[in-house]
Amino acid sequence: MGTDVRVGIIDSGCSPEQANGLLAARRFWLEDGQLREGGLQPDQLGHGGAVLAGVQREAGPVPLLVAQVFSAQASTSALQVAAALLWLVEAGATLVNLSLGLQQDRPVLHQACAEALAAGVLLCASSPAQGGAVYPASYSGVIRVTGDARCAPGEWSWLGTRQADFGGYVGTGGRAGASLGCAALSGRIAALLRDEPGMGRQQVYDWLRSNAAYTGPERRGVGHA
Repeated sequence: MGTDVRVGIIDSGCSPEQANGLLAARRFWLEDGQLREGGLQPDQLGHGGAVLAGVQREAGPVPLLVAQVFSAQASTSALQVAAALLWLVEAGATLVNLSLGLQQDRPVLHQACAEALAAGVLLCASSPAQGGAVYPASYSGVIRVTGDARCAPGEWSWLGTRQADFGGYVGTGGRAGASLGCAALSGRIAALLRDEPGMGRQQVYDWLRSNAAYTGPERRGVGHA
């Protein structure tokens, strides 16, 4: 990897306007059970565009790489996500945002995450505030992020729960909190790495914990509406 910060996003793509500013983009899909890859298509869900905007809001101007694994449906496969992640690693991503969670632990995704982490790539994945384990957030070494309604732009919380390590700003648009919280924290990490390019995963993790605006999970009805 080079010393410049490159942020990878695995999601449903982005708008045509956002695509104009990308460093690189690739689409991964299944056809008759076989993995295919090709050029980016417009974001049909709006999810990827919202995630990209959330990353940019916190990160400022950083080179972005987009891997599209969702199309018209909010479902994908471990094979697509794994292929997307390995492509981003090859493309020089410093940090990868995965505002997604698969219900099943699949070896192909576990191995791809392990290879990315071994290459020094930071992985941030969304995790629901409640419910069962999701992947890749549940893999060792992945920074687990959910949404936290207490957080304003530029803020995050240290949760340290069974569900998530950190909580991030979710905005006001009503979209999935964990997805946008993850995007916001990824953006903040990108800004940190731009200022402190030598920081490794554990240093980033410790810095986030030390500089969190809140400690501990949200307590509904206490201190805010």
